[in-house]
Amino acid sequence: MNNFIVMQGQTYHEDKELGIIWSTKWDRGGNINHSWERMTEVKEGDRVFHYVKGNFVAISIASEDCKEASKPSSKPSHHREKDEGYLVNLEYHELDVPINVRDKFTEISPLLPIKYSPFQQDGNGNQGYLYPCNEELAIKLLELISESNIYRVSEEQLEFAVEDIRRTEHNTLIPVIAETESEEKTKIRLGQQKFRKGLLPLWEGKCALCGIDLPELLKATHSKPWKDSTNEERLDPYNGVLLCCNHDALYTNGFIAFDGQGRLHISSLVCEEDYLKYGLKPRTKIKIHSENKVYFKWHKRNIFKKE
Repeated sequence: MNNFIVMQGQTYHEDKELGIIWSTKWDRGGNINHSWERMTEVKEGDRVFHYVKGNFVAISIASEDCKEASKPSSKPSHHREKDEGYLVNLEYHELDVPINVRDKFTEISPLLPIKYSPFQQDGNGNQGYLYPCNEELAIKLLELISESNIYRVSEEQLEFAVEDIRRTEHNTLIPVIAETESEEKTKIRLGQQKFRKGLLPLWEGKCALCGIDLPELLKATHSKPWKDSTNEERLDPYNGVLLCCNHDALYTNGFIAFDGQGRLHISSLVCEEDYLKYGLKPRTKIKIHSENKVYFKWHKRNIFKKE
């Protein structure tokens, strides 16, 4: 099961009535956009988060795989090429309380991928139609939706909250959220376990920088984060390095990096007088595998804090 974010705008109400999402294949110049072509990736059972004018307003479940279909509208385009496209049939579940992206952007922003993010750094939506939604982002969106749309009633409230109880019992979001969240958390947990198991022997079971070998203090650290990796990259043991908790935090947050030769780079944001405190030794060079290089270079280019 995969997750997506669809940017609908004015098409939302008509699409909801029809129980679909639809996109054209190409523009009048014959160009193909990644956000349109991504429609072909949607399969039966996939979840879609619907974004309209600054808010998430619904969750839907694909009832079948994407298929090629003409524009199902009472107002077809005058351009024949724009009427040919991709269609997915969906079961919509509207939110009682929409989730405003800008209001929650400090929680959403760290989980956005560097490439193909549905949102800009100011919280506005990017132009495009269908965007990928990684598992971590999906879980966060589900948490935000639950906070505003799932009504929890205590025993003390029972006699005063009959309407809330009734709404809860008939809220179709509850099973959708519960099932989706469970599947995504399980997918991440199993993936992380497999990744760690494959990575441990590559680093002889000890921190690459300080040599700590107590398993409870070691982290299987991704070089290219989960949110930015393909399914294959997420489980590739060469997409990472074994580090202690301290060095894991420094690496994950971009305060240190390794180049293609395994040389340690320390961000200028770390004061030299703190090197000893953090267990950092300039000009340190770790022994790496050739398969690590592409991931180390990606991390240094995209995560490492240069200023």
